Amino acid sequence: MSLEDKLKAAAKDAEGKLQSAAGELTGDTQMKAEGEVKQAQASAMNAAADLKDKAANALDNLKSAASDAIDSVKEKLD
Repeated sequence: MSLEDKLKAAAKDAEGKLQSAAGELTGDTQMKAEGEVKQAQASAMNAAADLKDKAANALDNLKSAASDAIDSVKEKLD
């Protein structure tokens, strides 16, 4: 997860927590619900970034394995 992605998710989560707490304090159920939605969005942002990282790692591993296989075949042909 890039630093930018982490910061965006953290900012969204903090905004949601503040809004939810303000809604709780004032008795504004809509404000509280909107804050909770923002927290859920932050969680989704984190999950998406983690998935992106895992996909990038899997691709790197696949490239490495393919390169190793090619090198092995070249050694056997020589």
